[in-house]
Amino acid sequence: MLVRTHQDWRQIAAEVRPRTRAFVGGRSVDTAEGSFENRNPASGALLAEVADAGAAGVDAAVQAARAAYHDGGWSRAGVAFRRERMLRFANLLADHAAELAVLDSLDMGKRVVDAYDLDLPFSVNLFRYYAEAIDKINDEVAPTPPGTTALIRRVPLGVVGAVVPWNYPVDMLAWKVAPAMAAGNSVVLKPAEQSPSSALRIAELAAEAGIPDGVLNVVPGLGETTGKALGLHPDVDVLAFTGSTEVGAYFLQYAGQSNLKQVWLECGGKSPQVVFGDAEDLATTAKQTAFGIWFNQGAVCSAHSRVLVQREVHEEFVDLVAKEAGAYAPGDPLDPAAGMGAIVSPEQTDRIMEFVDGARLSDARLVTGGERITRDGSDCYVQPTVFDDVDPASTLAREEVFGPVLAITAFDTEEEAVALANDTAYGLAASVATSNLGRAHRLAERIHAGTVTVNGVDAFSAWTPFGGFKGSGFGRDLSLHALDKYVGLKTVWINH
Repeated sequence: MLVRTHQDWRQIAAEVRPRTRAFVGGRSVDTAEGSFENRNPASGALLAEVADAGAAGVDAAVQAARAAYHDGGWSRAGVAFRRERMLRFANLLADHAAELAVLDSLDMGKRVVDAYDLDLPFSVNLFRYYAEAIDKINDEVAPTPPGTTALIRRVPLGVVGAVVPWNYPVDMLAWKVAPAMAAGNSVVLKPAEQSPSSALRIAELAAEAGIPDGVLNVVPGLGETTGKALGLHPDVDVLAFTGSTEVGAYFLQYAGQSNLKQVWLECGGKSPQVVFGDAEDLATTAKQTAFGIWFNQGAVCSAHSRVLVQREVHEEFVDLVAKEAGAYAPGDPLDPAAGMGAIVSPEQTDRIMEFVDGARLSDARLVTGGERITRDGSDCYVQPTVFDDVDPASTLAREEVFGPVLAITAFDTEEEAVALANDTAYGLAASVATSNLGRAHRLAERIHAGTVTVNGVDAFSAWTPFGGFKGSGFGRDLSLHALDKYVGLKTVWINH
């Protein structure tokens, strides 16, 4: 990737043009039932008035997706055709990486270099991964009596509704859209109202890549209007969602109130990192801890926001983590030197500060940070924050902050560590720092989480499934297992 300066990114930002209308059936359309403001949280500046597609826009998009599915130009196309078009699509995403990174940075405040160096390459490679996986979706032949043949076929389910969050706009789009399209489905995507711009631009690039009209549709809008309409629509076959546990529960209700569509949820987390006294390199572990909570302003569903530290190294470890805070000082998201960007909105910043203020009133000890910062006319910045001696029963230890706030609690024994790690409504991710191989295996087995990383934090890849248990939802993104959500098993029995 090309190295760019602060001024380079500011110049690109001055030239990008956020899209404002839904993309349906291969073109931008006026289907709005209203509009909403899209503001840059780093400055408060108005980026655009964006259409709220609403029920009418969702219905138009679902009709276009259903028509494309029935037409068969994608759903029944040969694997070579779909592979070639998805690879072309991926190449266009790579060609427009700087533009898409800036759109995400302007929309939701993330550091543009993180979007450009990390999010975009991963998303591009994910589309390539699923393009190459298309001809690996194999059918089966079952054992049957003589004179009969039974085929077990994996077929696309039809219309997939995808609802994605604001923290990784391009990444989360790729996690849902790439496997759904690879399986032969049509997609109606609703981006978060805080970050609609990159999704609308990506839909244009899909059309440019030769993806047939109606295969990828994007409907911007508010959750209570457009999101609800998509969840309730009777002609959506599958709903894939990433976001809060509270909103995920709504989509389960919508499915029950409509057509019993399949619903796959990747929801919130309160992921623990367990640090034992025998961790090989405590300083490196502290750096991993800092990354695990302060990267992306802490807006990561699997952020390791609870750290459980064995008492014998507790004091030393807290000091080491606090020293890392300087590397994450908030700044202009378009400045590569900034440690963190802006929080996505004033409302989310308020919510984070409610957690901070509540912790200040408790017996927890504020080690560093804890302040809201104003810069460039915006107060959507929060210092990297550490609270120590956090009561495991407290709000800070139990609820998802979705911000740069770390809760540290000491423990004595391995049994206590396991109990504390599992004492949560969530089960998305966990990490363990230890040089004891037996302990690593024991903890990985006993901690109830979808991913357990040993001597690292929050590891994932295109080749491994990502998802959780309990209040973190069900179903898996990434890997070949993600395709399971978007295909149905169809038996074809032939008597001959």
